[in-house]
Amino acid sequence: MLARRDVFQAIADPTRRAIIGLLAGQTMTLNGVAENFSMSQPAISKHMRILTECGLVVMIKQGREKHCSANFAALREVADWTAQYRSFWNNKLDKLEHLLKEK
Repeated sequence: MLARRDVFQAIADPTRRAIIGLLAGQTMTLNGVAENFSMSQPAISKHMRILTECGLVVMIKQGREKHCSANFAALREVADWTAQYRSFWNNKLDKLEHLLKEK
């Protein structure tokens, strides 16, 4: 059994982030997604495969078409990881603000 792809690996690529952005507000066919990029259908299919392997995109086949939608629950791992740094920087900035007000 193959290991599931890492969400961080998937969002590292700007094309995949753009695909997630497209699917954020709507479900689209695979061809509909591809029409928004100046690359080949096989290249888009490769990006979509990576996004589906890590759970960021869900594809449902309906007839001859594949309908794609974003699964934002898969981004929870990223949100949890960045939360620790958000807290760190908020604390640092609060201390800086306090020091600046003292002067």
